[in-house]
Amino acid sequence: MKHTFITKKSFWLNVIGVIIALVYLFPIYWMVITSFKTQSEIFQVPPTLFPKDFSLASYTGQLGAQLFGMVGNSFIIAFSAMVIVLLTAVPAAYALARYRMKLTGIIMLFFLVTQMLPATVVLAPLFISFEQLNVLNTYIAPILATTTLGIPFSVLILRPYFLSAPVALEEAALIDGASKFRAFFTIILPIVRPGIFVAGAISFLFAWGDLIFSLTFIRDQSLWPLTAGMYNAIGQYGVQYNFLMAFATISVIPVVVIFLSLQQHLVKGLTAGSVK
Repeated sequence: MKHTFITKKSFWLNVIGVIIALVYLFPIYWMVITSFKTQSEIFQVPPTLFPKDFSLASYTGQLGAQLFGMVGNSFIIAFSAMVIVLLTAVPAAYALARYRMKLTGIIMLFFLVTQMLPATVVLAPLFISFEQLNVLNTYIAPILATTTLGIPFSVLILRPYFLSAPVALEEAALIDGASKFRAFFTIILPIVRPGIFVAGAISFLFAWGDLIFSLTFIRDQSLWPLTAGMYNAIGQYGVQYNFLMAFATISVIPVVVIFLSLQQHLVKGLTAGSVK
């Protein structure tokens, strides 16, 4: 009887899980099929669950021709921002964890406060700075802008990992004749690797999904990322939903790939960081 009860309970839990999954997945399905519909079919009543006239115009039309160029722009901005964030945040988090200073608490509090501020707060100062540096209308502007918010967040994530790394292992390596840099790269970094995966993935996705910095600092449409292209599909006199959904479909792919390929590392990193 008990075995039957557990079986029924598991069955209904699975049914509820499938229903919840369908609720979340249906908008994604609708987004994908809408990108293959014509503009007239999109507004058809009742709506079609599958395109009657399967069309690739959204991917090959005038906006579609710009789509893959914008994908490249997004990768350049997101990957560059991720690299800069990690190269800066990893040593900063290590220093704040290993070297006890009176200002450590103040610095960490400052980093925490920066995460509470909206991105619009730094728009004007960054615009003036980038204009003086003559980097407006270049990839450099959105890359540096996203790193200003990504570095403090990554330091907050990484510092607990360095705090949990055993100091004795590093000291043993130094006694055996290893340099400080060698001990850091061969002993400490492998221990905090889950945290680096988490910080890198979040930094990449933050830069990948950025819109406000790209629209503010880049006027040349040939340098626009995907998010700016999606915004451009919303015109003054109407919305080109098929093009908009095509941009959205392409923009989701890297997010899905990152989480599927790094799922174990991300889950391990997030759960480990939550208890440190």
